[in-house]
Amino acid sequence: MNTPYYLCEEKSLRKNLELLKRVSDESGAKVLLALKGFAFSGLSDLVSEYLSGCTCSGLHEAKFAKEYFKGEIHTYAPAFKDEEIEEISELSNHIVFNSFAQLKKYRDRVKGSIGLRVNPEVSKSPVDLYNPCGIHSRLGITCKNFEKENLEGVDGLHFHALCEQDADALEEVLKSFEEKWGDVISTCKWVNFGGGHHITKKGYDVQKLIELIKDFKSKYDVEVYIEPGEAVGWKTGSLHVSVLDIVDNGMKIAILDSSAEAHMPDTLAMPYRAEVRGAGKADEKKYTYKLAGNSCLAGDIMGNYSFDEPLHVGQKIIFEDQIHYTIVKNTTFNGIKLPDLAILRENGDIEVVREFGYEEYRRRN
Repeated sequence: MNTPYYLCEEKSLRKNLELLKRVSDESGAKVLLALKGFAFSGLSDLVSEYLSGCTCSGLHEAKFAKEYFKGEIHTYAPAFKDEEIEEISELSNHIVFNSFAQLKKYRDRVKGSIGLRVNPEVSKSPVDLYNPCGIHSRLGITCKNFEKENLEGVDGLHFHALCEQDADALEEVLKSFEEKWGDVISTCKWVNFGGGHHITKKGYDVQKLIELIKDFKSKYDVEVYIEPGEAVGWKTGSLHVSVLDIVDNGMKIAILDSSAEAHMPDTLAMPYRAEVRGAGKADEKKYTYKLAGNSCLAGDIMGNYSFDEPLHVGQKIIFEDQIHYTIVKNTTFNGIKLPDLAILRENGDIEVVREFGYEEYRRRN
């Protein structure tokens, strides 16, 4: 296969989905896929076997969910547009508003269940960029601004306060959520605990999550939803690239047919270091290289890695855990080709389900 391409492993994805289904079965919660973290149409049938539907961030994700997935569709956006709300309403079982102004503007045009997103003002998000409860956040209604007298037609509350976190963090958020909105929760039909639950990461306290949900459901007699995105695609696949050239400017630099900026954006935004199969940290092994993208951005750098043997032009490099928050965020910056999408089936076959070329760049410019 020509590089670059993302390779999602069906077996690994099924393992994650089985764990999420266990959470649903044992807690009574409905688990939804957050498309913002994992929107892989080629595996939508598999996801639909295990999860109860999708959560969407606007019209296009809602249309995608309707086309490829089964189950419920829940749609939330910081603000909806007049020309889109009718179609979103037709597609969505739940619509969640971010403010009372949006609720008042659109509630008469919504056919499904209506919710409000609230901000519990508690979060242990490790990075401010991904902290929905930070100072001056635009996401969710704070307790101070909550209009209890204007809840006509509202069936549920939604909060999202986590980012790659364990059940202990959820427990702390729930405490604040209940303190601020306990009387409102008692009138709700459902509550959505949002995403950021790192359920499929090794060491996550799955049983504690199950107990937190069960206790909450028992206390308030409401339907509970959770909407993981990253936990669905966590460690389910890789990005395969090739070495195009090796230059020396004080150290060896391998230029790849990929891009951190275009194909692995969170490595620069978070930032974090992506693991490379068979490689170590700088100077850990005999031969150290800076792995770099093929764009004109000076900072298009994946990082410094060491190898047992020298790299050579044409060699394949595999970046681990590159399925979640990559295919949904990548770009054609600088005309760099989008990686194709492939699936490693459980029988060992590799199936290419999407191929990309010049047309993707042309359509966007």
